[in-house]
Amino acid sequence: MKPLKFTTITLFPEALQPYLDSSMLYKAQARGIMAVEYVNLRDFGLGAHRSVDDTPYGGGDGMLLRCEPVFAAIESIKATSPDAEVVLPTPVGQTWNQDLARQFASSAAGKHYIILCPHYEGYDERIMSIVDYPFSLGNYVLTGGELPALILIDSITRLLPGVLGGENSAAIESFSDGDNLEYPQYTKPAEFRGMAVPEILLSGNHGKIAEWRTQQSALRSKNHNI
Repeated sequence: MKPLKFTTITLFPEALQPYLDSSMLYKAQARGIMAVEYVNLRDFGLGAHRSVDDTPYGGGDGMLLRCEPVFAAIESIKATSPDAEVVLPTPVGQTWNQDLARQFASSAAGKHYIILCPHYEGYDERIMSIVDYPFSLGNYVLTGGELPALILIDSITRLLPGVLGGENSAAIESFSDGDNLEYPQYTKPAEFRGMAVPEILLSGNHGKIAEWRTQQSALRSKNHNI
């Protein structure tokens, strides 16, 4: 089975690689479940200085990514992977959530996603014409698209079969069922600095434990959504 592939188009590949080459994401790549490649947008820059940005028409602060290098970078990838789909982190996109991560993971086999990491003040609006999936992480602004790219890759990859250790690890966690939050969890020691593990979890009564966990999950979710 072909791995799920992500190609990041970025001015700062060194900002992505340490995280993606660590922990579960490293294991996913080593096991052939997921693959990542990095394309430096500067390689498609214009002129002697490899320029990728310019001032906005109509005036205003900051610089915008130009169409030419972005289109050239994406087209170079699609030359060998024509079915690859383009993802853009952008404030105007659909808000990313766990349900969307599950949808991407469920149809991941053999898929190839190109994630464009914008920078500066933004991008020329015409770039949107070649974007398949515009996504937003919320109502705030970041310096660049590298952090959103990491979040998208991480949240999808961890749901792929064979990535997480436990068979049900992804099924019982927060947001695995709508907006529900996971119940509180504890490990040894049974008491720490006067804080004790709830007795029910030490009882061995799995029916009662399941009931307590359901109640605690509902209570957390209710308080979170107030």
